[in-house]
Amino acid sequence: MIVTSAKDLATRIDAAMREVIVDGERITFALLVALFARGHALIEGVPGTGKTLAVRALSALLGAQYRRIQFTPDLLPADILGTTVFNPQSAEFSMRPGPIVTNVLLADEINRTPPKTQSALLEAMEEARITIDGSPVTLPQPFFVCATQNPIEYEGTYPLPEAQLDRFLVKIDASYPAQNAELDLLARVAGGFDARGIDHTTLAPVSGPEEILSVQQGVRTVHVSAAVQRYIYDVVSATRGDRQLSLGASPRAGVSLLFAAQAAAAIDGRAYATPDDVKDVAPLVLPHRLILQPQAEIDGTRAREVLDRVMLTVPVPRESPA
Repeated sequence: MIVTSAKDLATRIDAAMREVIVDGERITFALLVALFARGHALIEGVPGTGKTLAVRALSALLGAQYRRIQFTPDLLPADILGTTVFNPQSAEFSMRPGPIVTNVLLADEINRTPPKTQSALLEAMEEARITIDGSPVTLPQPFFVCATQNPIEYEGTYPLPEAQLDRFLVKIDASYPAQNAELDLLARVAGGFDARGIDHTTLAPVSGPEEILSVQQGVRTVHVSAAVQRYIYDVVSATRGDRQLSLGASPRAGVSLLFAAQAAAAIDGRAYATPDDVKDVAPLVLPHRLILQPQAEIDGTRAREVLDRVMLTVPVPRESPA
């Protein structure tokens, strides 16, 4: 069964990621939800919390082509997409694709580059293709963008606009590990573990592009009952009338929530999604799509807190989702 394949692949990746990332089960789950649902992931956290390491490790385990772009203020769209170059010997122009033509792309510190360059990712993330000097280029499949950003250092940064944030299926908060996990990290490093050596040569792939594509196709077949669909709508709709939000979740946010719930069900080995799947992925899918009222921001309210409160007011369906 397809869902069995999804659960088996998720189990293999999770076991291998535990050898590299301490206290990273939630990050791994969120990355797999985004990957299996054909979405993209934004990881936000202070420096040193393993954001880049998690993406590097995942790409190696997937056995997929991996590229990294370090976003800087002087980065240009052509540095991401590629360009055409003139060959004087043949007197012809040839296309030179940029680093975005890959399976797994790490957009490191994405908010350090101007909006014009950030927008170069929009077409790729939405349509899995790019345009170089007017010529369309189809990106290899699977295509998975993982971006990182620092939530505390805003000097010299360009906050992602709502349209860009909406392209990320999930947003992951990379927080400090628990005490036992951090002590385990120190013990690993004292024993010779070197995160800088983690790459495609030291981590054996546990999958390949063909299996990933098969799992992605299977996830879309996970059954979502009318009751669960209504629950997703009710959650999304409830955010639009909240007094602390100036902008609630869009219809695309509801679709993203449905896709993520399908992926969560498949990871759990089920061919149907439940309200619990929706509740499990909603904190990953919705908060970065909600815009707080100015007064709520001044009061220090977080979008996640508003979502938690809103979801408590939405009745959970009791009928069987199968």
